[in-house]
Order: sequence, then structure tokens, then C-alpha cells
Amino acid sequence: MFVVARLILGFGIPFAIVGASSLIGELGHPKERAILGSLFNACWFIGAIVAAGVTLGTFQMKSNWGWSLPSVLQAAPSALQIIFIWFLPESPRWLMSKGRNDEAFAILAKYHAEGDMNSAFAKAEFVQIQQTLELEKELSKVGWAYMVNTPGMRRRLLIGSFLGLATQWSGNGLISYFLPGILKNIGITDNRTKNLINLGNTCWGFLNATILALTVPRAKRRTIYLTCTISMTILFTAWTVASARYTLNQAHSASIAVIVFIFLYSPCYNIGYNALTYTFLVELFPFRARAKGIVAFQFFSRLAGFFNQFVNPIGIEQAGWKFYISYCIVLVLEVAFVYFLFPETSGRSLEELAFLFEDKKGEEQRNRVQTELQLEDDHYKKAA
Repeated sequence: MFVVARLILGFGIPFAIVGASSLIGELGHPKERAILGSLFNACWFIGAIVAAGVTLGTFQMKSNWGWSLPSVLQAAPSALQIIFIWFLPESPRWLMSKGRNDEAFAILAKYHAEGDMNSAFAKAEFVQIQQTLELEKELSKVGWAYMVNTPGMRRRLLIGSFLGLATQWSGNGLISYFLPGILKNIGITDNRTKNLINLGNTCWGFLNATILALTVPRAKRRTIYLTCTISMTILFTAWTVASARYTLNQAHSASIAVIVFIFLYSPCYNIGYNALTYTFLVELFPFRARAKGIVAFQFFSRLAGFFNQFVNPIGIEQAGWKFYISYCIVLVLEVAFVYFLFPETSGRSLEELAFLFEDKKGEEQRNRVQTELQLEDDHYKKAA
């Protein structure tokens, strides 16, 4: 029964993530969209802190409530989603794709122009979205074949799939789910100490992830992702060396160093893979492929998570610090992937990014969009 419940929960989570991240990106004001997407991911730590705090309080319980109470409390977030989902507005881009233009404009005016139905900005944005949707229709049929029928879409799909793997295979899964085994390998066996370190690291993660979510989206995407992957590679290598030293001579200083590296690793991971992932995915995929792109990301993320659940504990138990070498290699590959394949998406609207990778025809259409948007913008500025 427990396994079935976990399977149902795991099946439902991607639907919520895909819908929420897409809606935030499409509903958010252009100046705030990136920060909202980053905060969406940073809020994962709120649930993680609650979970770490609950388990710290229940791990000493002698009855079945020691494990069942944390499980029961997991129903609370789902209940809140069921209650508040009825109060959420619809995506204006989705409404326009269904011909419900008046509703779409009303939402744009409410959330992007303080309710001013005569706003020049809201009118220009409405025209921009409308024209881009029409151009996307010319290039695509909305089926899954659209995801692979042009070089640009194949590159998008490759990057989205890579992000799904990288966000789980960068060593963060070890800390999130197998920290007790890591601490055991450096001589920390007291359960209370393990839980305190876990709670402290989770609180630290929430603090730095929130700060980064409020600042990083203003920077260049490629620069941040390179900073993220390079710093993680350096930190994880140092972590591996410290773990090896402890195994060889039981040095207390090496044990402390591993804990320090675990805490330092948090902002190195969060600066890119936490602060930018959903922001970047929304920018990467055009409207008609956005949900499918995030589904692909989630598929590979869950696939990597499945691997983590079954392989990581065996690797930590059987190979100890030597198992970490595999993650060092993966991180080096991530640096290379980001350097050679990641595009720069900052400073552009979602409509401009719709033709980011396209061929000559797509480039001509993007130029046409930009020209028409400039004319519309000039028109509304004069009217205002």
C-alpha cells in the first residue's frame, strides 16, 4: 500500500510542476517573470525544512507514529493546492490560443497594468502575443513531432532533457536523500547529530536559494550556469578528496571539511540549477511547445531520480568516497555541455525567444515580428 501511494504521488507531482511553472512564466510581468520562476524553485526548501523539522521531532518516537506522522502530514500541501487552484487566473497566452481574446486582455490589464484597460503597455503586449501565436501556427502542428521536426526544436529538447538529468545528477541527490550515509562514512553516527546537520543545511539552502532567486535572474543565463557548474565541480572534487583523506587516516579535520563543503555546495548548486531552471525552460521553449518541453525535463529528472534512489545507496555503502568520483566526471561533462550548447536568453521577451534557434525562415519571421512589434509600440506610445 505504501509503495502504491508513493507511485501515485510521484505520478501527480510532475503535472503540478509543469502547470505551475508554465503559468508563472506566462502570467508574470516581463520585468518580474524571471524572479518569479526562480522563487518557485527556491520554495522547495520550505517543504524540505518542514520535513526535516518533523523528522527531527519524530525519529525518537517508539510507536509507529515515528514514521507515519511525517507521511500523514504530506497530505496538507496537496489539500492547499486543491483549495486554492480555483482562485488562479488562466494563462493569457492559452486563452488567446483558444480565441478567448477579451478574457486574455482583461488578465493582462489586471496583472500587468494595475487594471487599466486603456494601458498602452497591455495593448502592445496583447498584440505581441497574438502575432507570435499566429507565426508559431505557421511553423508547427502542436503534436509531439513538433519537438523534433526542426534543428532548433531538437536543440531545445536536448537542452531541456539535459537539465532534467543535470539537476539530479550533480551530487545534490546525495545530500537531499542520502546525507545520513555520507555522514556515516566520515564518522558521524549519532542520529540526532545527523538530523541537526540535515535541518541546518536545509535552512541554509532556503536562505541562499531565496537570495539568489531575487538577484541571479537579472544576470546573463550562460554566465550563471557556467559559474554554477564550474564551482560545483571544484567543490565536489574537494569534497571527494576530504572524504578519501578521512577514510585513509580518520582525520577529524577531514570530517569537518566534508561538512563545510556540503554547506558550501548548496549556493553553488542553487545559483544555477535552482535559481534559473524553470525560468530558463520557460524562456527556452515557445508557447506551443512549452508544456511539452517541461514534461521532457520532468521525464529525465524523474528518470535520474529513479537511478539515484536505487544506485546511490549501493554506491555509498559499497564504494564510499570512490563513488563520488563518478559525480566529478559528470560535473566536468556538464561544464562542457553548458559552454557549447546553452544559448543566452536574458533580456528578451518570450515572443522574441520563440524563434531563438530557427533556420533562415524562422529568422526572417523573427525579424518580421520585431519590426511589427516596434511599429505597434511606436503607435501606442503616440496614442498615449
